[in-house]
Amino acid sequence: MEKTIYLVRHCKAEGQAPDARLTAEGEEQAEHVTAFFKDIDVDTILTSPYLRAVQTVKGLAENHGIRLVEEPRLSERVLTGQDHPHWLTMLERTFTDLELSYPGGESSLQAMQRGMEVIDQILQGHHSVTVMATHGNLMALLLKKFDDAFGFTQWKTLSNPDIYQLDFTIDAPVIQRVWG
Repeated sequence: MEKTIYLVRHCKAEGQAPDARLTAEGEEQAEHVTAFFKDIDVDTILTSPYLRAVQTVKGLAENHGIRLVEEPRLSERVLTGQDHPHWLTMLERTFTDLELSYPGGESSLQAMQRGMEVIDQILQGHHSVTVMATHGNLMALLLKKFDDAFGFTQWKTLSNPDIYQLDFTIDAPVIQRVWG
């Protein structure tokens, strides 16, 4: 059975905290995300429990008459347990050393594995078209899992929001950026 997964990066938000809301611009972007999926026959919608991800796909769920399913494994990757002035350099290193982890954080490999657990579950399930609302770092790591060329540079080019379509007819998906 052919499966399609849409990886959706949340719209613009007020911050990085789990309870950070979408900005006014982000709310408008969420309406565009809803419109994007208007004619796509979505079966199920999984979302990070972070408020900005939920708000990004709430209208889509309402339009399709589908209940949002909060999936903690789609939460943003925690780079380190505390704010760090050189976080960008630290993040870049984790795209080349997937096992590197900083105190209080998780490695790229750990984050990738939890995200892949969700994808594997979808591929084994009965839904044909799934939307997964998540965050930029986890999204980039999942794309890297299927295309090793996707790295830090590509992460930096992701927009808020962003959407990638993964079509699975065999084990490795055909990946296409469909937003913007």
